[in-house]
Amino acid sequence: MVDKDRVDGSAKNIGGKLKEGVGNVTGDSKMQTEGKADQAEGKIQNTIGGIKDSIKDAFKKD
Repeated sequence: MVDKDRVDGSAKNIGGKLKEGVGNVTGDSKMQTEGKADQAEGKIQNTIGGIKDSIKDAFKKD
């Protein structure tokens, strides 16, 4: 089962890309920056979720 952090991180990353894109279209530099920050946060959260998944798999008994 995929860790919740991976799902949430991916969603945050996608949302950040959308926010950055809207900022680019509208010329809103604050929104662009927020979008980039959301993407970075989402990538980190996704990575943490991946590590949790790896640890769970390592201790999973077959």
